[in-house]
Amino acid sequence: MSIQPLLDALGIQEDAARTVADDLRAQIADLQARLREAETHLEHLAITRKTVTTLTDRLAAHTVSPGLPEHPDYPRILAVFNEATIPLRARDVCEALDHKLLPKNIEGTRAKLKRLVKLDILTEINAGTFTSKQ
Repeated sequence: MSIQPLLDALGIQEDAARTVADDLRAQIADLQARLREAETHLEHLAITRKTVTTLTDRLAAHTVSPGLPEHPDYPRILAVFNEATIPLRARDVCEALDHKLLPKNIEGTRAKLKRLVKLDILTEINAGTFTSKQ
């Protein structure tokens, strides 16, 4: 009895498996390259976002309304209220400004809102709820 036909059959299966493995390696290499491109694009977008935010803050600081305190958050706070359709709390403003919702940030924003009320720019309609002057 000859084992040659069995060896030939194994050889055919090995060739097929090798071809599948080679195809999968090629797909993996392609996916890795695409992943690197996507990660690079994400990094560039993050840099762009940071640059735009920084420039917006700088521009806002230069176009401060008369009587408005000199801090980059004030023009941004006013922009939030200009877009708002309902009264806002300090927490809502923090979210709109992309500040982390930490107590110190919320309290700092609340202090800024209270200052804007004293400057007669905003109105505090209920305790802790603010709206634009109409």
